[in-house]
Amino acid sequence: MAQPKKNSSSPAAQYFAEVLRMLRTKAGLSQTELGERMAYTGAAVSAVETCAKPATDEFIEAAEKALEAGGVIAAAAKYLRLERYPEYFQGFVQLEQDALSVSSYSTQLMHGLLQTEAYTRALLRCDFPPLENEEIEQLTLARLERKALFDRKPGCVINVILEEEALRRRIGSTDVMRDQYKYLGECAERPNVVVQVMPSQLGAHAGLRGPMTVIETPEQTTLVYTEALGKSLLVSKPAEVGVLARRYAMISRQALRPEESVDLIGQLAGEL
Repeated sequence: MAQPKKNSSSPAAQYFAEVLRMLRTKAGLSQTELGERMAYTGAAVSAVETCAKPATDEFIEAAEKALEAGGVIAAAAKYLRLERYPEYFQGFVQLEQDALSVSSYSTQLMHGLLQTEAYTRALLRCDFPPLENEEIEQLTLARLERKALFDRKPGCVINVILEEEALRRRIGSTDVMRDQYKYLGECAERPNVVVQVMPSQLGAHAGLRGPMTVIETPEQTTLVYTEALGKSLLVSKPAEVGVLARRYAMISRQALRPEESVDLIGQLAGEL
């Protein structure tokens, strides 16, 4: 039997493969027999056990049921999902999904939570060095999964400020942008979502130092996240967080009001 590709797979993937193998062996099942119970092939089970391919959510759910694992296998889903994100972003995703509030200022692109699937895919196709198709699909799926935050219970308050230039930057086709503007409007209608636009005509404003995300944790602690060029920084010192939180508050005051922002988004859609 082939051994796991430990040099190329993550610790979480290796651990999941080992647990799956142990539970299958304990149940006295071959890979083919387990595959039949899961409606997968034995080769698919082998691929996961050797870390040749990642376990999908559907695979994890099927394995949990087939092996009657009592939640042991299902618990792995959360950690394997994290690995769909770039390493520098994984810590932030965990904070974001548990946050009481997420307040972001985006300067170059639509905020990830507000992107349509087509916009995300078109954006990733522009990346450099170029991404493989499989990477694009994995990252697209991961970004879409973040939207669970919109409907999470207890609810999360989401505030997003977008630079007008980020709205005007065309990513993908005209249809992609038209659908993206429509989706922004739909997001803005949610009771827990506020979308604002920083108008280009304002010129200088408090946000010129760059994008940021202010996060309120379940412990009611405020943190600030920033990233650039594949590197991230999480600010936790109260004095530094206070400065950045006040800067975000000023950016929000300088941006268009929510209703004005929605009108501008509609105007941009009409220009297409």
